Amino acid sequence: MDLGALFELAPHGPDTFVGVGPRYPWGGLFGGQIVAQALRAAAGTVDPELEPHSLRAYFIRRGDHTEPIRFEVDRIRNGRSFCTRRVVARQAIGAILNLEASFQRPEATTELQPIAMPVGLPGPDDCEGDVWTTSFQRRSVPDAALAAAGILRAGRTAVWMRVADPVVDDDLVHRCWLAYLSDDVPTDSVRRALAEHEGITDIETWWQGSFAASLDHTVWFHRPVKVDEWHLFDFSCHRYIGARGVSVGHVFTIDGEHVATVTQEVLVRRSRPDGRPDGTPSAGE
Repeated sequence: MDLGALFELAPHGPDTFVGVGPRYPWGGLFGGQIVAQALRAAAGTVDPELEPHSLRAYFIRRGDHTEPIRFEVDRIRNGRSFCTRRVVARQAIGAILNLEASFQRPEATTELQPIAMPVGLPGPDDCEGDVWTTSFQRRSVPDAALAAAGILRAGRTAVWMRVADPVVDDDLVHRCWLAYLSDDVPTDSVRRALAEHEGITDIETWWQGSFAASLDHTVWFHRPVKVDEWHLFDFSCHRYIGARGVSVGHVFTIDGEHVATVTQEVLVRRSRPDGRPDGTPSAGE
């Protein structure tokens, strides 16, 4: 699929838009894509001068790549400084995602950045590629480099990412791409925390037969971004209970500018001796 058209939506009635998506390696749609398209739909009903500063999405059902996606926008509030929108993404099976987004008119204030990018990490040119799609480039910071930098939080996962092709000079499109990319790392952080807890080093073999799915996803956009340039996505796991893990991450430019904060709750079910994910009922249960 043409990357330039990934977030393009067609009007389909009042405050309603239709989009499509490619099939991903696991089958179906990628949650980050649906979040990004929902944000684009919300922005289509807002004064262009207002910028998206936050979004919160719930993943309801797995999307089907063989069907178009219908995005229905509800204009919750239009204010002088802020606007709020709710978007429901639907397919034939029903709602697959619910998103709320808030937009703010630009406002000049003092800037503070208490969270700093970790120092001493290798840059993207010194890390190996690790990606499942051609839409973006991903290079993981080695565990040894994280340890040498004293980064010891549970499930710490640091990844350099950028969109593979140049992105149009449109801040909204760049923020949509950031929303897309931000769904890629949180699960890695939670499963790494579980592996660390069990003393596992070969995570890929240990992970076979397990199940994971994003439950909800939040992004705060702090500054304009250029997603066709390298950004560090630095995540760690803050809690795991009831098969639900919470991952929190910060996104930095290569120069250390903190441009976004991301949180996600992930459903992670480990495989059982019978080969089925933990937490799923046996036949007859």
